[in-house]
Amino acid sequence: MKKSFFVTTPIYYVNDIPHIGHAYTTVAADVLARYYRMEGSHVFFLTGTDEHGQKVQEAAQERNISPQEHCDHMVGRFQDLWKKFTISNDDFIRTTEERHKTVVQKILTQLYNKGDIYKTSYEGSYCVPDERFWTEKDLIDGCCPECRRPVQQIQESNYFFRMSSYHTWLIQYIEENEHFILPKTRRNEILGFLKQPLADLCISRPRKRLSWGIPLPFDSNYVTYVWFDALINYVSTSGYLTDTENFTPLWNSAVHLIGKDILTTHSVYWPTMLRAMGLAPPRTIFAHGWWTVEGQKMSKSLRNTVEPNMLIEQYGVDAIRFFLLREGTFGLDSDFSHQALIHRINSDLANDLGNLFNRSLAMALKYFAGSIPEPSTLEGIDEHLRDTAVQVKNEVDLHMENIALHKSLDAIWKLVRMTNKYIDETAPWALAKDTRQEKRLATVIHTMLESLRFITTLLFPFMPTSAEAMWRALGCSETLSQHTISNGTQWGKLTTGTAVTKIPPLFPRIEG
Repeated sequence: MKKSFFVTTPIYYVNDIPHIGHAYTTVAADVLARYYRMEGSHVFFLTGTDEHGQKVQEAAQERNISPQEHCDHMVGRFQDLWKKFTISNDDFIRTTEERHKTVVQKILTQLYNKGDIYKTSYEGSYCVPDERFWTEKDLIDGCCPECRRPVQQIQESNYFFRMSSYHTWLIQYIEENEHFILPKTRRNEILGFLKQPLADLCISRPRKRLSWGIPLPFDSNYVTYVWFDALINYVSTSGYLTDTENFTPLWNSAVHLIGKDILTTHSVYWPTMLRAMGLAPPRTIFAHGWWTVEGQKMSKSLRNTVEPNMLIEQYGVDAIRFFLLREGTFGLDSDFSHQALIHRINSDLANDLGNLFNRSLAMALKYFAGSIPEPSTLEGIDEHLRDTAVQVKNEVDLHMENIALHKSLDAIWKLVRMTNKYIDETAPWALAKDTRQEKRLATVIHTMLESLRFITTLLFPFMPTSAEAMWRALGCSETLSQHTISNGTQWGKLTTGTAVTKIPPLFPRIEG
């Protein structure tokens, strides 16, 4: 039976303009999904949009259209961008879909019937932009601690989820499952947060104030609070209450990739909701850092948000995918600048990888008419490159398991550099001048092409379009996506006599 792997992004707020932070999470999830598919797992990769709430309702009113029409128009910005980024998601959930709303209402009914949801009068500080209540101690200078904007004092009756009753259980679960919240700094952050009493969670809004939401099944005068609605997308799409046979193995392997700004909702609200539903939390919640722009936090007011569509048009999709996961440590904050991006393209892609690939093919074409030569007995230097390739593959496996995507690329680049060094030290151009060295030249050319096949296989999850082009140029059969990693990283799989093909440079240098 195949192993399962379930990876999710957050569902992105439909009113947002997609920026580099959205792309970062989604590309990272895509890399994991592609890797585990090549590993042979049954993969389910989910992304989507969060489409309910007050801000959507107000935006639709300003445009004089219905909230649903507004969402239908806005969602395309995300769907179109993911196509450009070659994102391989298996599903795209919109929280306005009936399949989602049905599951949300069933869960609400279940929790209400068991007494985990109750109604009471409430007075508190409400942040309209964040659609969230805050206690007095949470406020900073009388403002929302998240967006720093003024709050409104609201008194009304609402429905609450008894989140506080799961406080002790949640602490114990986090302490006993060290890989539940990653990186470790985020785990410590949540444990620190849980040292304070955990309040119950308001899960409704009166329809007279907010009509755009999923109606509570037990009180039609209220709609569901957007966070309680949104978090359920992870199970409403994967078979919960509809396909238990498929859902259970997927859920046991679930990995949520999120930004650190939504860590509390995913690491406190969500697991307590799941516990009340009788489900275990996901395997891992990985909260990565933010992207700054030349040292400053991205902000609409500063007009420094980075627009992914423009980056793709200017530099190419695989170069951007590579940069996002190569530039920083996955889990910490990273800084964007065009200078850093150009440096990565010129140094890592054009000089290291592109030059290696182009000169290797050129030598195969020059010395063996483009036919992969048959190797003879490997010498020590050949064996060292072979052993390095196998070691790098094992390192990549380990780093992917730990969601250390930057370390996977570091490992692959170790093999790229080692192959360049191998060519310099074996000097095929010198061997070609001596007819007595023909067999040795054949072994060297075959060995460097074999190493390129390893590199191409390992790079596919990160740079699928470029890797497929390299794979075809090496004369490999079928498409790379149809091969498993284990098959693509067995030394000696390169077929002697196969024709290689010279292709235009995949990563031209950027001048200026």
